[in-house]
This record gives sequence, structure tokens and C-alpha cells, in this order.
Amino acid sequence: MFIHNFKYSLKTLFKNKMLIFWTFAFPIILGTFFNLAFSNIENSEKLDIINIAIVENEDFKDYEIYKEAFNKLSDLNNEDRLFNTHYITEDSAKTLLDNDEITGYVIFDSNPKVIVGTSGINETILKYVVEEINQTINTVENIAKSNINREFASGNYNLDYEGIYKEASEIAQSKEANIVDISSSNLSYTMIEFYTLIAMACLYGGILGMVAVNQNLANMSNNGKRVAISPTPKVRLIFSSVLASYIAQIIGVTLLFVYTIFVLNVDYGDNLLLVILLALVGSLAGLSMGIVIACIFKLNDNIKTGILLSITMLGCFLSGMMGITMKYIVDTNFPIVNKINPASMITDGFYSLYYYDTLDRYYFNVLSLLIFAFIMIGISVCSLRRQKYDSI
Repeated sequence: MFIHNFKYSLKTLFKNKMLIFWTFAFPIILGTFFNLAFSNIENSEKLDIINIAIVENEDFKDYEIYKEAFNKLSDLNNEDRLFNTHYITEDSAKTLLDNDEITGYVIFDSNPKVIVGTSGINETILKYVVEEINQTINTVENIAKSNINREFASGNYNLDYEGIYKEASEIAQSKEANIVDISSSNLSYTMIEFYTLIAMACLYGGILGMVAVNQNLANMSNNGKRVAISPTPKVRLIFSSVLASYIAQIIGVTLLFVYTIFVLNVDYGDNLLLVILLALVGSLAGLSMGIVIACIFKLNDNIKTGILLSITMLGCFLSGMMGITMKYIVDTNFPIVNKINPASMITDGFYSLYYYDTLDRYYFNVLSLLIFAFIMIGISVCSLRRQKYDSI
């Protein structure tokens, strides 16, 4: 009877056009709109190559470390190069700056000086690079002085000063430039939207669970009346229907993953298995939410569906689907809300994979979703046990 009811429930779910739309088609359609709307955001925010100039005077020839650093940061063979550097005279640099053809230029005297026309991000980056190089030079000089003092302390006064500073200079020149453009890898608005989309798809599976339970309730369907008078334990029949709903939900989420990965080229990172695990647990949480709504509300199918969709969309809104700052606002002012919001648990689990080096926060969210699902299922079981009918 369990297998028969499982097959019957699965066929019934896939023949329901409304369920197929909300759980299969709608997330894919919404994902397509997300891709069209946000595909160019990250490209527009990626740092452009900054045009700068170096005044090539006599003093500049003595700054080997600066030469090496700017050569690396301006290497034409490097796709992530930061600068497009012109080596020109001071008069030419002034002319280019006045014509806004360069962000600024560096002139070497007793100390390097950065000359800019206005204040902005590019100007700040140029100043920061010069400061970093200067700090590296100071560090190397301090190391060289420390080595010299150590040799003096040991009684060795026959030092190769040129060799010591040459070695320190080689250490500095061997260091890779530590300023690279990671603007597109550290913050992805598109990924945040797709995380909330996966969360929404998981919670929309609650519709499947709600329909599966309604089919076994005597006050909701003719099939439920037959179940009520059947000698087969009601728990077994309901469990088979819920299992069929979970299988159907997993198929829907899988289709969404396949579509976003292979059609929309969404990159979920190196932890795809953990992403899938979180989606499976999130689907269970969504399913349990649909089950509890079906059990505790004595209303018709349409009203129950409206309640579930409203709760799901509100949860997704609070987790950042309609505005990526909303989750931060809720976490800051009403942290308890997102602690019990399954959509926020799912998206937060994705964030932890994307931003954190450890999996502690990820597993915390997985555990929270499991606890949420078991609480919802427990409430549903208690509600079903109390249901009695005077007549069927």
C-alpha cells in the first residue's frame, strides 16, 4: 500500500499544472530575469586600468624598487594589471593631467611625490600604491640595518655593505605586487540574488507538501475520506505522500541548478556538493512548512496556497531577494526574525560558503534548518492526531 500510494501521489503532483508552474517553471523564469537584469552589474563595477605617468628624471633612475613595482603593475601580459604607465618628462605629464588623460603622475626628488588633479578612487589607489612601495623600502632598510647591527655585535666589522643592501633589494624586488583587482570575486550582487532564488525554490516546495497532506485529509478531498476509513495506518499513507512530494521538489531544485549552471553560467564556487546539501536540507524545511500550514489551517486549497506563498515571499524579501541590504537591516535591528526565517538560513548558509574560510557557520545553518523542519513536522503530527470528524 505504501508503494502504491507513493506512485499515485507522484503522478498526481506532476499532473497538477499549478504545482508544476510554481515549483518548476517560476524559479527558472525568475532566474532568467535575474540574469538579464544583473549580468552587467559586476562588469560595470570592475576596476578599469588606470592611466598614470612616471616622470623619468635622473632621480628616478636610482629607485630600482619603484621601477620593478610599476613594471609588474603595468605588465601588458597581465590581464589584471592595474596601471597603464607612461614614462615621460614633467612638462608632458602636466599636460596630460590638465587634459584629463591621466589620473596623476609620480615625480621623484628626495622623496616620491604623487601629483593628481582631483580626488577620487583612482587617485587614492595611486597614492596607496606609492605608499605601499615606500613602506616596503623602509622595511628592507630596517632589515638591512638590523643585519648590520647584528654583525657588529658579534664583532664582525668587515662587512660587505653593498652586498647586504643588494640582498635586501632583491628580496623587495622578488615580492609580488599585493594590489590586484578582486572587485568581482569578493562581492557578487548576482550571486546573492541567485542564492535567494534557490532559497525561494526550496520553500516553494512547501506547496507540494501541502497538497500531499490535503489529499489525505477527510475534510479536504474525497481521497482523504477514503484514507480516513481505510484500515491502513494514516501515518504510513501520509508519509508516502510526503516522500513523493520531497522527490518531486528535489527534481524541481535540480532542474533549477542545471539551468542556472549550464544555461545562465552561474558559478556556485568550489563547494558545489555543500551547496546541494544545503538545498536538500532547505527543501525539507520548505516541505515541512507546507505540511504544517495544511494541518493547522482549516481552509480551502487556494487560501492555504496564498498563505504559503505570502510567507515564502516575505521570508525571501527579508533575506535580501528584493534588495541586498534588507538582510543586513533585519540582522542589525531585528536579529530574531532571520533566526527563525528559513529563507534567511538558506541564504546565510550560502554566504558562509562564499565569504568564510571555515564551515562552522555553514553547518550551524544546516542544523538550524533541520531543527526548523523537525519542529514543523512535530507540530503537524500533533495536529493530525487531534483531528476527529463527526461524520465523513
